[in-house]
Amino acid sequence: MDTSIGAELDMIGIVVTDMTRSLAFYRLLGLEFPEGSDTGTHVETTLRGGLRLALDLQSAVEGFHPGAAPVGNGRVALAFRLPSTAAVDEAWGRVTAAGHTSVLDPFDAPWGQRYATVADPDGSSLDLFAWA
Repeated sequence: MDTSIGAELDMIGIVVTDMTRSLAFYRLLGLEFPEGSDTGTHVETTLRGGLRLALDLQSAVEGFHPGAAPVGNGRVALAFRLPSTAAVDEAWGRVTAAGHTSVLDPFDAPWGQRYATVADPDGSSLDLFAWA
């Protein structure tokens, strides 16, 4: 029996407190980010194989989900792209029906995605999204 929800790992997100400092660190490691992105609240780069790495300013994350931004260690979240907005709701439903925690119920995000967040058994965030 196939129990897959049809999701594909699309992006790894890291919540940062200082975008300029974080970009300098990741650039030091060889990652390329757009020039001028130091003043943004969200910046991303595409890694080999098409996987994206995103840096999100903690204050921006707290703006749409108060209290959700992690503190200390553990600032990484995985983002799974789904084929449609309906698939986000379906995947969220299947995951929560299986007893896993909903962190953020599905909603139409202002950045153009259907978006939801669930927690893995250890509390790590996994975002489910589809472009609207």
